[in-house]
Amino acid sequence: EKILKIVEKYSKEQGLWSSENIEFTDTLSLDMSTVVPTISGPKRPQDKVLLKEAASNFKKVFENITKRKKPNVSKVLGTGYEIKDGSVLIAAITSCTNTSNPNVLIGAGLVAKKAVEFGLKTKPWVKTSLAPGSQVVTDYLEKAGLNIFLDKLGFNLVGYGCTTCIGNSGPLSENISEAIIKDNIYAVSVLSGNRNFEGRISPLVKANYLASPPLVVAYALAGSMEIDLYKDSLGKSSDGKDIYLKDIWPSNKEIEETLKNSINP
Repeated sequence: EKILKIVEKYSKEQGLWSSENIEFTDTLSLDMSTVVPTISGPKRPQDKVLLKEAASNFKKVFENITKRKKPNVSKVLGTGYEIKDGSVLIAAITSCTNTSNPNVLIGAGLVAKKAVEFGLKTKPWVKTSLAPGSQVVTDYLEKAGLNIFLDKLGFNLVGYGCTTCIGNSGPLSENISEAIIKDNIYAVSVLSGNRNFEGRISPLVKANYLASPPLVVAYALAGSMEIDLYKDSLGKSSDGKDIYLKDIWPSNKEIEETLKNSINP
């Protein structure tokens, strides 16, 4: 009550108390139903892409840029898999922008936990990393018991501060680099940073998308930008069932409760 009185007195003194005859020059309105999940890419931070249109948007961009209708495919030496145009080769939870929000980092941890519980794995061609902005993130992920699941999916702590946004995610493994060059693969990175200009993330990765940390985890499981996260399966569970993004996406309530138990001032 004491704090409320201070806030009220301060607000009135500053002319911020709305019943004190404030005149507004503009009124803004926002229809909450128009707010939908978005990512941005493939070349500039301001290139907004609705998540539900991400796969079709990528196809359009890819065809425009490469003038190819049919994706190139390349066998990766010494492995049992291939990479192709649209393959996600880097998935990085980075230290900047939306990653300073504990809700989305706890969200990423919960996505990882549910994925691991279903028996999903990160696709083997995806280079994953976690580089939070401070050790506080490590502390609350550990306290929430979520670091174990991020680790299991390959989102191991690589350090604190700027990494992938400035090209510091390190080289891709040699056999993957060779496959990209050999068959001119139009590869993809997905990161929770704020910069995605071509060549900045990696000289070999042409298309770069900015997404929230939970979506970075989802794309590491999907392994391709051609997968529609609203409709397509991310993989099969240990008992052979198709698992979709909706199966591993945490509710706001789960995030709030986890936050309450793992974070302090």
